[in-house]
Amino acid sequence: MKARFLAPILLLLNGCALTDMDLGAALTTNEQQALTAPLTRAELLQDPAFNAEYQAFVPSRDDLRKIAALRGKGVMVFFGTWCHDSQREVPRLLKLLDEARVNPAWLQLVAVDHNKQEPSGLYKQYKLRYTPTIVVLDQGIETHRMVERPKRSIASDLTGL
Repeated sequence: MKARFLAPILLLLNGCALTDMDLGAALTTNEQQALTAPLTRAELLQDPAFNAEYQAFVPSRDDLRKIAALRGKGVMVFFGTWCHDSQREVPRLLKLLDEARVNPAWLQLVAVDHNKQEPSGLYKQYKLRYTPTIVVLDQGIETHRMVERPKRSIASDLTGL
């Protein structure tokens, strides 16, 4: 009797947990990996929310000109696949880089969990508090940082122009 009563409750609770980790069919269903794995552009843009924003965003000519200043610099992007600000700003950054044909020296996309943490500990080094956080580094020194949303525009905030 107890087993018949507990089984539906356990299934219901498990279903709720699965709903919390629904990160889009394109990303992995393994919660730990999906929330904290470094991702490539291609992997990230397989997620429907990120891809939709990437497709919809139309950068201005001025921002395309400004973002060119990232050539030769490193870009560290901390984001949450679950975060609406990340789903808006990270695809816009990628679109800006693609449309302007700018290849930074390196681009690292670091997915974090709901606690803004990931296994490598980079979140501590960069004092991550909010997502997304985009950090520009020139020869290892932080020059610009954008947190959650741009104050002016992504290109202006990340280049100082």
